Amino acid sequence: MEWTGARYADTPTVAAETYIEAPPERVWARVSDIGLMPALSTELREVSWLDGADAPRVGGRFVGRSAHEALGEWETISTIVECRPPEIFAWAVGDPENPASVWRFALRPEGSGTVLEQWMQMGPARSGLSFAIDAMPDKEQKIVFVRLREFERGIEANLAGIKAALEQDS
Repeated sequence: MEWTGARYADTPTVAAETYIEAPPERVWARVSDIGLMPALSTELREVSWLDGADAPRVGGRFVGRSAHEALGEWETISTIVECRPPEIFAWAVGDPENPASVWRFALRPEGSGTVLEQWMQMGPARSGLSFAIDAMPDKEQKIVFVRLREFERGIEANLAGIKAALEQDS
């Protein structure tokens, strides 16, 4: 990721993709299973469905509990905003109309496998990062850049983990 000078209000994004030698339906089953997310993440510790849900659907909600060395521990409520098997699985953190972040997996068939992209957007609503920016407003661009780099590394690790699990299972 190159320096962009983005501010939080710019709703910056980061994404990465990988090719997986598995059909989209198998990849979809993996990325839409929220219970598998904590095993891939260095921050996300626990996820569980809310409101009696047990499978992904638009409007479905889940709680996530996370921890970060510099940001502490926190809990968020996410709402699924797109769910089109086996193409798109996306959720908004916080208010779906004004989220603190949006995360998305996009799948597309290619050859005998699938190209899987993971994408995320910061903001537009305030998040835990906003407190760091409030404390050091002159460092906002650096704070945003460092966090985007962390997200980029996390996304790359997620994709590598999903790829390894699916290709090992085949």
